[in-house]
Amino acid sequence: MSIAGGFANVRERALRVGCETMQLFSSNPRGWKVAALDSGDVAQFRADLAASGVAPVFVHAPYLPNLAATRAGTAKRSVRAIVQQMERCHVLGVDYLVVHVGRARGAGEERALAQVAANVNLILAAAPAGIKVLLENTAGMGSEVGYRFEQLAAIIERVEQRDRMGVVLDTAHAFEAGYELRTKQGLDEVLREFDRLVGLGRLHLLHLNDSRTDIGSCVDRHWHIGRGRIGLDGFRVIVNHPLLRSLPGIMETPRKTPADDRRNLKTVRSLVN
Repeated sequence: MSIAGGFANVRERALRVGCETMQLFSSNPRGWKVAALDSGDVAQFRADLAASGVAPVFVHAPYLPNLAATRAGTAKRSVRAIVQQMERCHVLGVDYLVVHVGRARGAGEERALAQVAANVNLILAAAPAGIKVLLENTAGMGSEVGYRFEQLAAIIERVEQRDRMGVVLDTAHAFEAGYELRTKQGLDEVLREFDRLVGLGRLHLLHLNDSRTDIGSCVDRHWHIGRGRIGLDGFRVIVNHPLLRSLPGIMETPRKTPADDRRNLKTVRSLVN
């Protein structure tokens, strides 16, 4: 949901589209600068959330912070930016911050994973208590880390406040990273592996996105539900799986107008048994 014009506009947009849960950016997703929160705008947003019944709500961190950065300046700036986003979550009354794992940029995956964990430890030590960090699995595009469940587990195992760590499973990213989600047998195997390595208790959210690229492509291209390589049958398996069907789902599908969101929502709901 867009926060254009202020957080007080979010509830109307969410209800107009038909949301039951929602995700938003608390600031410009492609910039480092963050405008101060207006107390009146925040108060209206919190009142609107309580009255709307739209829950849970997730804030997505901006794209520029890189928790895998090994250069001291970039790492420090990234930590500071994520702490700031968690502070904004606290003020807004949101319990979850979705964070991209990061990019190794030539450092090597093992070093990058250790750096992510070290930075998360710094973040959780400085950020308000009660806010959970949800690591989003990646497609493995370029130097991205976090595209295998083993990598997510390796990060979480190194975090001191592990009770504040969770995971977002992005369907497009998982599919593009080589996980078979389109059949019941395939999804069963994927979730068994996730549970063994990470633990299903850490899975708090699904990002329901179809993929324009094929399984194992490692190319991150979101697409409309049912129109990509996962397809309608694949999403029917996903949204009805007994281990997933009670989770909130957020779609980050292409949007030219709100009608695109309504169409994707309608498609997903039509697949639910």
